[in-house]
Amino acid sequence: MGAGMDWMLSMTYLWLKAGHIIFVIFWMAGLFMLPRYFVYHQESPAGSAEEARWVDREAKLLRIILWPSLGVVWALGLALAYSIGAFHAGWFHLKLAVVLGLSGYHVWLAGYAKALARGERRLTGKQLRLLNEIPGLAAALVVIMVVLKPF
Repeated sequence: MGAGMDWMLSMTYLWLKAGHIIFVIFWMAGLFMLPRYFVYHQESPAGSAEEARWVDREAKLLRIILWPSLGVVWALGLALAYSIGAFHAGWFHLKLAVVLGLSGYHVWLAGYAKALARGERRLTGKQLRLLNEIPGLAAALVVIMVVLKPF
């Protein structure tokens, strides 16, 4: 390949990487916010106007931030992994497992939002606050895998 092609490929990689990081930030922000919304939602009186506002906020957060971010994170992340040949690396397998788990957590949160909208309050505020630790722990593990590539 010529120098121009090398430059173009490296710029494409950097733009993919920048986009991936930007949308990971959006996704993580939403994953931190939604359980906190659930806490406030559950503290509101059942059937109240305040509860209806929380249902609306939760739905908007999912529709406008979380679902689109999840899709872009996956698309750009897989493109990045392909571009560097990461599919055979041990660190990438662990990162992928963590991101799959976090994606499952996202889907579970969306289901809990629907349950709350129906008036089902299955978890306590304390349990929801503890759930809020999941994205932070997952993010720490992913960053360690990507930066250190320990195996």
